[in-house]
Amino acid sequence: MPTLRRSHPSRCSAGSLPGRSTAAVGEVVDEDSSVDGAGPVDDRIHAALAAIRETAQLTRHGQSSLWYGHHPPRGKTHQVIRDLDAPVKVAITGTPLENSLMDLWALLAISAPGLFPHHRTFTDLYRRPIESGSDPDRLARLQRRVRPLMLRRTKEAVAPELPPKQEQIVRVTLTPAHRRIYDRHLQRERQRVLGLLADFDRNRIAILRALTKLRQLALSPGLVDAAHQQVPATKVEVFAEQIAAVAAEGHRALVFSQFTGFLALVKARLDAEMVPYCYLDGRTRDRPARIRAFRGGTDPVFLISLKAGGFGVTLTEADYVFVLDPWWNPAVEEQAIDRAHRIGQDKTVMVYRMIAADTIEEKVLQLQQRKRDLFARVIGDGGAIDSMLTAADIRGLLEA
Repeated sequence: MPTLRRSHPSRCSAGSLPGRSTAAVGEVVDEDSSVDGAGPVDDRIHAALAAIRETAQLTRHGQSSLWYGHHPPRGKTHQVIRDLDAPVKVAITGTPLENSLMDLWALLAISAPGLFPHHRTFTDLYRRPIESGSDPDRLARLQRRVRPLMLRRTKEAVAPELPPKQEQIVRVTLTPAHRRIYDRHLQRERQRVLGLLADFDRNRIAILRALTKLRQLALSPGLVDAAHQQVPATKVEVFAEQIAAVAAEGHRALVFSQFTGFLALVKARLDAEMVPYCYLDGRTRDRPARIRAFRGGTDPVFLISLKAGGFGVTLTEADYVFVLDPWWNPAVEEQAIDRAHRIGQDKTVMVYRMIAADTIEEKVLQLQQRKRDLFARVIGDGGAIDSMLTAADIRGLLEA
């Protein structure tokens, strides 16, 4: 539950608004925040709920506002905050539509509880017709209803002095050996997954497992079958060439992947090329020390698993970012890239998204764009969204 991990109980504090007191709880993250593997999940959940109960005590003693971050719709934390007796509640988030339109409903259920009281009604009236694109008038109606309640500030408005961010997609052509293995597995998994889609809800886990297998195969056949470990990972070879040039010019780079197994292959190649690096994933014990080592050192590369280091870190010492594999959720990628492109950065940030050509990765890229388009229609220009994968999405991913 990443949003609960992002809550920081020690940062719950009293603040102020004109004429009233304010209780604070939500997305407060710093470099010492816990991440994957940093402690039992139950401890983090109990800590977050305890912080909210403490806030409830404050509201009964005169505090009248609750600052709320981002928590799963209809989760325990969300329900506890909805039940708090506070005259004013302000919802604050950097990703109002991180997973689906239900995220927007969750925020409004806190800050404007009478607007859309029931999530099922919101789903029927707005989420389904808007996400499917079947009723454009419904989108306009939602915009009219929520716009008076929303104050949006973009990075460009907050920090106009921030240097630009330039993004480029690097399409990588698989070697013949890599391509043969990928295509063989693709045909097998495509037939199996299309059969499972007949009962999508029941087979969701098996379907996602098959898609993950294809994504790993696009990176390296050895990630799926040890018998193919000797087949070179095409993307590692291309990345090694690019990072050598980046380091030679005195730049520093953040390198993200969702798969620690693939990061291990990148590490081995950097070792072979004698390129120094720092490393961080969800199993890293001393996360703050790794971050300080990169920020205060000279290593040109920081290898980071997307979930462990994609938020809550300032790494403006880097001016290059490599995203080695795409994720369904473009908001997560944007957050990772913004570890470098944030206040304090004084150089143009170069972003390279590496995509294995003619593989499922290109389909994921297309899916991301559809989700971005939805965000732009609902919230405004820019941003990103990843709704839950639908059966139609998955058929699109497996189309020839």
